[in-house]
Amino acid sequence: MRPLIAGNWKMHGTLRDCAALAEAVRQGAAATPPAAELLVCPPFPYLQLVAVALLGQGIAVGGQDCHAAPKGAHTGDVSAPMLKDVGATHVILGHSERRANHGEDDAAVLAKAEAALAAGLVPVVCVGESEAERLAGDAEKVVTGQLAGSLPDGFAAAGGVVAYEPVWAIGTGRTPTEAEIAAIHGAIRASLVARFGEQGRALRILYGGSVKPSNAKAILALPDVDGALVGGASLVAADFLAIAGAC
Repeated sequence: MRPLIAGNWKMHGTLRDCAALAEAVRQGAAATPPAAELLVCPPFPYLQLVAVALLGQGIAVGGQDCHAAPKGAHTGDVSAPMLKDVGATHVILGHSERRANHGEDDAAVLAKAEAALAAGLVPVVCVGESEAERLAGDAEKVVTGQLAGSLPDGFAAAGGVVAYEPVWAIGTGRTPTEAEIAAIHGAIRASLVARFGEQGRALRILYGGSVKPSNAKAILALPDVDGALVGGASLVAADFLAIAGAC
């Protein structure tokens, strides 16, 4: 399968910054087309700007979250149909920062993933263990439990994406060992196949958590690692494209 390199810009950048970053990614990808598919997920206020800038360039644009309802009295929230309407094709759901900072549990992520599918968006559902859970030997149990509770029945048929991000590695510069990454990705694959059959074998599993040009090649070469969800390094076009070039 073709790898997917997704950039999560989080709550960074101004209008000018995001426009410049989108243009730099566009120019770099045009000059040296990567083997991987590219996806960028800017902050909500700049999503349409980035989507228009990248229209027809072969670079997908996604949201960083969505509400479970298609519309309604939900002040400050953004619905999946709204994301679709301004040019998004994907949406990140269940990121550990949402789970921790906004109290989102598996049921909430499941409802959002169902909303994304209903709107025609590809959900990128994040799972991952805390450092305490890893030290307790519960990493695989936690991750597979999150998968079971967060993925809707139509996930595989829609080509959904799973992103494994160990919570303790996000933004810290620390990464699991290659063996630890391979073990969790193998457990995720087994869980997907057990639930979705052969469709589960074709789903992409991304690794996230302090991915950078210096470690991307080794990580992306591991079994069942089908791309990366990139945080800080996606804010520098050259670094983001270097990670894509490592596929």
